Amino acid sequence: MARNAWFETVAEAQRRARRHLPPSVYKALLAGSERGRTYRDNMEAFAALGFAPHVADLPAKRDLATTVMGQQISLPVIISPTGVQAVHPDGEVAVARAAAARGTAMGLSNFASKPVEEVVAANPQTFFQMYWMGTKDQMAAQMERARAAGAKGLIVTLDWTFSHGRDWGSPWIPERLDLKAIARFAPQGLARPQWLLTYARTGRLPDLTVPNVVPAGQRPPTFFGAYGEWMQTPPPTWEDVRWMRERWDGPFMLKGISRIDDARRAVDAGATAISVSNHGGNNLDGTPATIRLLPGIAAAVGDQVEVLLDGGVRRGGDVVKALALGARAVMIGRAYLWGLAANGQAGVENVLDIMRNGIDSALLGLGRASVHDLGPGDVVIPPGFTREIGA
Repeated sequence: MARNAWFETVAEAQRRARRHLPPSVYKALLAGSERGRTYRDNMEAFAALGFAPHVADLPAKRDLATTVMGQQISLPVIISPTGVQAVHPDGEVAVARAAAARGTAMGLSNFASKPVEEVVAANPQTFFQMYWMGTKDQMAAQMERARAAGAKGLIVTLDWTFSHGRDWGSPWIPERLDLKAIARFAPQGLARPQWLLTYARTGRLPDLTVPNVVPAGQRPPTFFGAYGEWMQTPPPTWEDVRWMRERWDGPFMLKGISRIDDARRAVDAGATAISVSNHGGNNLDGTPATIRLLPGIAAAVGDQVEVLLDGGVRRGGDVVKALALGARAVMIGRAYLWGLAANGQAGVENVLDIMRNGIDSALLGLGRASVHDLGPGDVVIPPGFTREIGA
């Protein structure tokens, strides 16, 4: 009898992804930096928050819809931009189709494995994400390409310190799959025959290049080639951020905010949205969990910009906790990647369904008819839970 492809939790999707993916690919998705303190705190902090439910006068129907960066979405969860090379042959296109099928928006990384034109065609509600890398002319060209493709907004990610060490070991990832790399990688691939078969059916190996950092039609660099250029680019100033904002006249998000003073500077620079983020624990280890930082940042700038959150979201209840503490929506990364690895496009749709059902269940229990009705009184916040930095 065939195994049921459906899974009921993100945790089960992760277990299936671990069984399906070669160890190097799985560990690359797991990621985290140094001791993994921030990576763990992102999830543990959500678990530390409780709910304050009601038992009567509960709403028979609940409204989960909201807007983010000018886009109407059916639930307050959007796809966070990540590179998904070697997870699934359809990569970001499968993710875009899944998000479109479930009525939500897609963030596409400039380090993604699929061209922005293909992804926007699969989901018109696509936001293009960039790092500060290369020359201003190169960055302007990337923005123009995304605009021409139909991207609805720009996400600029600024939180990255190029921390590489992991106490549990970093995976081996080749720059390109040449004969030498294939020989070294072969035992991992053979140990995961279903993953290998998925690629064999396409007649091609994973393409470890990043097509969106160069003009359309130009030969793309490898991921590590682009990563090296990023490392060598001097970090941006707030004036540089203003320059990017001037070049992009649509919705503009700064991703990576953890301090209140940086949130205010983002507003001053013209951002229309920010994401409270620590890069999923992949950046400076020891940074507090994003849900701990959210209330202070939302109180400071939530009436001036849309405030989103990413980091540690694994269930619909986590989404509701974030909204209760001031977020308009959340962005998910690892959660949908586990789903993509477990069952392709259908697996991503499965993850979004898990989020939707969990949000709806929590709203019912809390007696809230809409995600817009949530507030701090709906959650139980332990003493000393929140953190405010840069106040």
